[in-house]
Amino acid sequence: YQVAHTCRCGRCDDTCMTLLFLAVGGAFGAVSRYLVQGWVQDLAGGRFPWGTFVVNISGSFALGLLFALAMDRAILSPDIRVPLMVGFIGSYTTFSTLMLESWTLVEEGDIAHMLFNLVGSVAIGMIAVVAGLAVGRLLP
Repeated sequence: YQVAHTCRCGRCDDTCMTLLFLAVGGAFGAVSRYLVQGWVQDLAGGRFPWGTFVVNISGSFALGLLFALAMDRAILSPDIRVPLMVGFIGSYTTFSTLMLESWTLVEEGDIAHMLFNLVGSVAIGMIAVVAGLAVGRLLP
């Protein structure tokens, strides 16, 4: 209620600015996801959803890196964390698409690719987030 009330009254306080920057970050993340996913899928071809796979792995790495910079190093100010981490990365990563594409593979009878997509995304995604944290923590 407070957020809606504040924004409706025409006052653009910190909450409204945060929501605006969150939306802008989300827009850029969604466009980036669309472009990267399409580019990778065009390069890779085939039935396997490589575009989504690459977006999930790179998004996991980026979120790990940004988290390390924000929380461990205090390099990212709180003002940039929400638009970048929640807005951009939240729109860029595609877990729901991962689930839908995996189910589509099941419906097509391609169980091997479905298993690789799910297990690979989770396992390599975990490795990527740990790598992102490590890189973020190693930076001066």
